[in-house]
Amino acid sequence: MEIIGKKIVWRGKFMSAVEITYRDARGVLRTWEALERLGIGGIVVMVAVTPSGNVILEKQFRPPVGREVLELPAGLVEPDESMEVAAKRELIEETGWSAGKLEFLAEGPISTGASTEALRAYLCTDLDYVGKNGGDDNEIIEVIEVPIQHAQDYLRTAQAKGTLIDLKVFGLVELAKKALGL
Repeated sequence: MEIIGKKIVWRGKFMSAVEITYRDARGVLRTWEALERLGIGGIVVMVAVTPSGNVILEKQFRPPVGREVLELPAGLVEPDESMEVAAKRELIEETGWSAGKLEFLAEGPISTGASTEALRAYLCTDLDYVGKNGGDDNEIIEVIEVPIQHAQDYLRTAQAKGTLIDLKVFGLVELAKKALGL
């Protein structure tokens, strides 16, 4: 299996659609369509736990699904920015909390069949509330704090009531609990 080439089919302001030509395990040439982010150094997601033991969640409208989604704070890394600096910046921007400590949790692709994006997850602790939250100019974010020990119950209840949950939340909260010894 090998990638032979990529051709940009469409290019927007933030993303492009590409056609990937590859050779499969049998030696057959095939094509695959995917999306690529433009002009970023990566994507970070933060499992932030407050001094009182609450995990910080966000609810915001996501145009691709046409509904509000419950998710973890996350954001794009600027091209010349480190992942850690971006995680700290995005956490403040979206939630108003500053992280004193970041611990790597996991890294991997987000949607292997549709996108080239990969995500790096951090556990953020030693938090200090520093001010306004809610995201940048194109975001309207509702910040929600839930006791980390009851996060799974909260998520399942919200899901049962029709709230969309970003599936990454379920697993990353569990990784964070394990890292915290809970």
